[in-house]
Amino acid sequence: MTVLEPFGARLRRAMDERGPLCVGIDPHASLLAEWGLNDDVAGLERFSRTVVEAVGDRVAVLKPQSAFFERFGSRGVAVLEKSVEEARTAGALVVMDAKRGDIGSTMAAYAESFLHRGAPLFSDALTVSPYLGYGSLKPAVDLARANGAGLFVLALTSNPEGAEIQHAVRADGRSVGATMLAHLAAENAGETPLGSFGAVVGATLGDLSSYDLDVNGPLLAPGIGAQGATPADLPGVFGAALRNVVPNVSRGVLRHGPDVTALRNAADRFSDEVRTAVTAA
Repeated sequence: MTVLEPFGARLRRAMDERGPLCVGIDPHASLLAEWGLNDDVAGLERFSRTVVEAVGDRVAVLKPQSAFFERFGSRGVAVLEKSVEEARTAGALVVMDAKRGDIGSTMAAYAESFLHRGAPLFSDALTVSPYLGYGSLKPAVDLARANGAGLFVLALTSNPEGAEIQHAVRADGRSVGATMLAHLAAENAGETPLGSFGAVVGATLGDLSSYDLDVNGPLLAPGIGAQGATPADLPGVFGAALRNVVPNVSRGVLRHGPDVTALRNAADRFSDEVRTAVTAA
């Protein structure tokens, strides 16, 4: 098996060539209904294939939300496998949004499911939860390194409930979220042009200048569109780390389906707005 270039290097190139936008593939029941599709496996497959057809050749990243596929059991997971394959064939990097987190052999099994190059669901990166302790992620970190993949670690998330844990202050005076960012900076030390271990940091959080977001890795930024943030907000939230931000839009693009042209136009508008925000900063 050939050695795969590290995720961080591949992501940096994709962001530079296509712009940094990430579009979610979130086939929840209400969106299927808006598209005139049934809430079944056939509707799931049509939805996912249409999103990939529309934007897979123009955005840097596609991010399928695993839960919306898993709810259909093995047939839904089969659709997810096909969606990952089609997205990568179209040239997009795939971030699997599964938010896995556990300890020991269980964490290792989750890592094998998504980060081993021989796995049917092998993805370029995986979202993970560190709230059993950052060290619990070691099996995923090690396997990602070995397979040229990456991780996005939940650090400062866009949901309001996250603050009770992520903003909690440890005995050393540093918040839990800041501790996660420091771990990621250590993982990425010395990597060029970009480390492979990123953080999830919500675009809705306002001024984060009290946090050191320079982890030498990517920052996946949910919250653009339906959650209320706009591309113009990005410089104020991310400051000097702006160039490494991967803004995520889901419903803001997906609500324009099932028309392929409308989906493409929506993704292009967000991409243009993000480029303008980054350039102007």
